[in-house]
Amino acid sequence: MNTVLDLPATLSSRLKRETSDQHERMHSLMEQGRPFASRERYARFVAVQYVFQRDVERLFDDARVQAVVPDLAVRGRVQAAAADLADLECELPRVALATADVAMPQALGWLYVSEGSTLGAAFLLKQVQQTLGLDGDFGARNLAAYPDGRALAWRRFVAALDSKTIPADEHEAVLAGANAAYDRFGALLGRYLLAA
Repeated sequence: MNTVLDLPATLSSRLKRETSDQHERMHSLMEQGRPFASRERYARFVAVQYVFQRDVERLFDDARVQAVVPDLAVRGRVQAAAADLADLECELPRVALATADVAMPQALGWLYVSEGSTLGAAFLLKQVQQTLGLDGDFGARNLAAYPDGRALAWRRFVAALDSKTIPADEHEAVLAGANAAYDRFGALLGRYLLAA
């Protein structure tokens, strides 16, 4: 419990707390992968983004996900990653979808990981601009902010997570989805960056 009134933890607060080790693991893998050491290494990172975002955007077709997160249309980043790979003269990765059998409520956990990454992407965008000369118009579209900004889009997403539309008995499944998404992203980093 999280307050003096002994109210149950919100879904968003549970996700933040109970996946914090996974979040730190991604930071560590990113540091090990050195995605900004060269354009070639950065292109490998964009391939990770492309595959992961394709996994996530497959979930946008779920009517229950649409009902909880109505602004999905502005949240997709797979086309941005594809354009960045074209800028970097790289082919699109051919990898099987990891979310072919994922649906609500696990899908919200995948979206949580994806949406959370957009906040950290502000720092990554700054780095890629300084070290590689790429930006939100060329090579780094996948790191650019949403049209109405990162913070507002995040707050809307958190409000959707914490709304009454997601019953408490589905929270564990959302957490499982988030852990699966972190595992997928970590595996992709291992495949494309750490093995390079």
